[in-house]
Amino acid sequence: MKKLTAPYVLFLLCLLFLLPDQGRKLHASAEDDSEGLVDPPKVEDRIGAVPHGLSTDSDVAKREAESMSRKTLRSNAERFEFQAEVSRLMDIIINSLYSNKDIFLRELISNASDALDKIRFLSLTDKEVLGEGETAKLDIQIKLDTERKILSIRDRGIGMTKEDLIKNLGTIAKSGTSAFVEKMQTSGDLNLIGQFGVGFYSVYLVADYVEVISKHNDDKQYVWESKADGAFAISEDTWNEPLGRGTEIRLHLREEAGEYLEQSKLKELVKKYSEFINFPIYLWASKEVDVEVPDDEAPADEDDSSDEEDEKSETPSEEDGDDDDTSEKGDDEKKSKTKTVKETTYEWELLNDVKAIWLRSPKEVTDEEYVKFYKSLAKDFTDEKPLAWSHFNAEGDVEFKAVLFVPPKAPHDLYESYYNGNKSNLKLYVRRVFISDEFDDLLPKYLNFLKGLVDSDTLPLNVSREMLQQHSSLKTIKKKLIRKALDMIRKIADEDPDESTNKEKNDVEASDENDEKKGQYTKFWNEFGKSIKLGIIEDAANRNRLAKLLRFESTKSNGKLTSLDQYIKRMKSGQKDIFYLTGMSKEQLEKSPFLERLIKKNYEVIFFTDPVDEYLMQYLMDYEDKKFQNVSKEGLKLGKDSKGKELKEAFKNLTKWWKGILASENVDDVKISNRLADSPCVVVTSKFGWSSNMERIMQSQTLADANKQAYMRGKRVLEINPRHPIIKELQARVAKDPEDKSVKHTAELVYQTALMESGFVLSDPKDFASRIYGSVKNSLNISPDAAPEEEDEVEETKAESSVQEGADIAKEDDRDIKDEL
Repeated sequence: MKKLTAPYVLFLLCLLFLLPDQGRKLHASAEDDSEGLVDPPKVEDRIGAVPHGLSTDSDVAKREAESMSRKTLRSNAERFEFQAEVSRLMDIIINSLYSNKDIFLRELISNASDALDKIRFLSLTDKEVLGEGETAKLDIQIKLDTERKILSIRDRGIGMTKEDLIKNLGTIAKSGTSAFVEKMQTSGDLNLIGQFGVGFYSVYLVADYVEVISKHNDDKQYVWESKADGAFAISEDTWNEPLGRGTEIRLHLREEAGEYLEQSKLKELVKKYSEFINFPIYLWASKEVDVEVPDDEAPADEDDSSDEEDEKSETPSEEDGDDDDTSEKGDDEKKSKTKTVKETTYEWELLNDVKAIWLRSPKEVTDEEYVKFYKSLAKDFTDEKPLAWSHFNAEGDVEFKAVLFVPPKAPHDLYESYYNGNKSNLKLYVRRVFISDEFDDLLPKYLNFLKGLVDSDTLPLNVSREMLQQHSSLKTIKKKLIRKALDMIRKIADEDPDESTNKEKNDVEASDENDEKKGQYTKFWNEFGKSIKLGIIEDAANRNRLAKLLRFESTKSNGKLTSLDQYIKRMKSGQKDIFYLTGMSKEQLEKSPFLERLIKKNYEVIFFTDPVDEYLMQYLMDYEDKKFQNVSKEGLKLGKDSKGKELKEAFKNLTKWWKGILASENVDDVKISNRLADSPCVVVTSKFGWSSNMERIMQSQTLADANKQAYMRGKRVLEINPRHPIIKELQARVAKDPEDKSVKHTAELVYQTALMESGFVLSDPKDFASRIYGSVKNSLNISPDAAPEEEDEVEETKAESSVQEGADIAKEDDRDIKDEL
C-alpha cells in the first residue's frame, strides 16, 4: 500500500501543477477566437453617393488602408518562387517588348475585358454565375489614390482561384485562357487569349509593388502580391472589401510614374488604347459643382422682416392673388439667405462612349453613324464628310473586321516626306484593343492617306509591334485590305454621274440622291491622284487595278478628266497604241508641234503634266493589250504613208548634209517626219531615253549630277517636214552650194529653234541669241559687221568732273557750318 501511495501522490501533484497552465492556454485561445470572430464586412447602401457600391464600413476601410499603405510581402502569406527564370525574362519584357510605358493600362484593361468575356460566356448557359445586384454588372472601374500613389483597376469578370493565381501569375507567358477555350470549345466559338502572363507583367514598368485581389465563384477571396524580385506571395484576403466576384489590381506607382495619378492622363490612355473595348470603362473622377448653402453672414434685420412676411402670409386675404404674391415674397426672402459655392464631388465617369460599329453588320449602321465614327477616329471636326467608306468582315484562314475611310481632303504634308516619314492612318486592334498605328505592313505607302482600323481575332495581342510585323497573318490582311480599298475608290467613280457614259447618264441622273455624289471622283483625284500614280509605280501586283483609277485630260476631254477605259472606247479603228505627251502644263502641250498631225488625223492624245507622270509611264507599259506611245519619242506610227519612201529618197542629200552640220550637237540622225503638219521640224528622243520633259525635271534636282545624267539622255533625232517651205528652200540651197555659210547658219538656227520648241534646254543660249540677232540684221539689211556705237569718253570725263566739283562744294559747306558752331 505504501508502495502505491508514493506514486499516487506524485501523480496528483503533477496534475495540480499542470491544470493552471492549461487553463491559461485555454483562456488565451478563447481570447484569440473572440478577436477573430469579427462580423464580415458589409457594403453600405448609399444611394447616389457611390453608384457601384464601393463604399465600405469604417472597419473595412481601416484595414484596406493599412493593406494599401504597405509595400512588403505579408509575413503570414504563403510564398512561391517564379518559374521560367522570371528575373531574366522580366528584364527582356520591360526593356524590349514594352518600351512604351503607357501600354500597361492597355494590358490591364484587356485582361479585365477577357475576364468579363469569360463570365458573360458562362452566363449564357448558367445565369446564376453572374450573381445579383452590383456583382451582375459587367464593367471596368479605375480609381486613383493620389496620397498613397495607388492606381486600381477592377473588373467583375470570372476571377481567379488560388490555384489560378499560382498558375497564371507565377509563370511567364502562361495563361488559364487556353485551358478555358479548350473546355468551352464544344459549346461555342470563344477566341480569347490570356493576358495574365507577359501582358500582366508590364505593370512593373510603372509600379514597384503590385497586389492582385481576386474572387472566383468556386473559391475564397485571395491576394497575390509581388515586387518582381523572383518571388510572390498568396494569402487569403480577410482585410479588403469583398469583391463579390472579379479581380482588382492595385499598382503602387514608382516615383517617376506620378503622371499616371492624373485623371487627364488616364482618360487620354483609355481613349487612345481602349476606346472600343466591349465593356464600359469608368473612372472615379472629380468635378466641381455649384451648391446652394446657407449664408451665415446674413444681417439680423432680414430675419425680422422675414418673420413679418410670414405673419402676413398667415393672415387670410380676400383675393387669391395676394396669397400668391406673399408666398413668392417669402420664397425670395428664403433664397436671399443662401449663397452659391464651389464643391468638389466624385462620380463614375464613362470613358469609352464610342460604339464599336465595326462589330455590327454594315446593313445596321446608318450613314450618320459612319460619319460620326469617322470624325471620332480621325479627329476631324470639320463639316465635310468622308468621300467614301468600306465596312467589311474577312473570313477564312485569317478573320478580321475593318472600316476604311477616304478623307475629304489630303493633309498638306502628305507627299513631303513620302519615303522617309511614317504617316500611317490605319489603326490595328486585336479583339477591340488598340495595338499600334505604325504598321508599314497593313497598307502600302501609296494608300497611307486612308483612315480607319482593322480588328483581328487571329493576331496575338501581348507582343510587341516588331514581333507582330513578322506575323504571317499580316500578309493576308494586307492583301485583302488593298483589294477592298481599291474597290472602295473605284466605287466613288462608279457612283459619280460625271464619270458615267452618255448611255448610263439617263439612268444615273434620274435619281436625286446622286446629286450629292456628282463630281466626287474629280474631288478625290485632285486630292489623292498622285497616290494612285505612286501605287502604279510601287505595286506591280495591282498595277492594272490602279490603272483603271487613273484620270487625265486629253485633246478630246473638253477640259474634263477622262479615264483609260473611256479613251479606249473613243479610239479610231485600227489604232493600236495609246498616245500621250508629257509637259509642264496643258496650255503648253496644246501648242506642241508633236500634236499637229495627230490632231489632223483625229487621234486623241493624253496630257500628262505632273512631274511624277514621267516615272509613272516607265512602269505603265500597256493597258488592255494597248501599248503606250509617247508622241515626242521615236516609233510613232500613224498608218502607212504611200509617199514615205519617195520623200525619204528625195530629201536624202539634205538629211545627210544636215546631220553632218549638227555632228557637234549630239544629234543622232535627221529623218523625214510623219508627225508634223505646220512646223518645219522637231526634235524627238530615242524610245527608251529621257524625254525633253524628263531632262528638265532631272536637271532641276538639288543634287543632280550632270555627268551621270549624260548616260540617261536619249539620242536626239531631228525630224523635218518635207512639205514646209523652209525645208524645201534649204534643200534647194544645199543642192546648189552645200558649203554656203549662210545656209549652214540657217540650218543651225532652225535646229536650235526646234530644240527649244520641243521642250529642251539650250546648252548655249548666248549662241542662239547671237544667231537670232544676226537674222534680224539680215532682215533689216544691216551689215553683219555693224557694231554698236562707242560712248563719248569726253562727255563721261565732264560728267565725272561735275560730280567731283559737287562733292568739293559739299565739303566746304560742312567746314563753314563747323566753324560757325
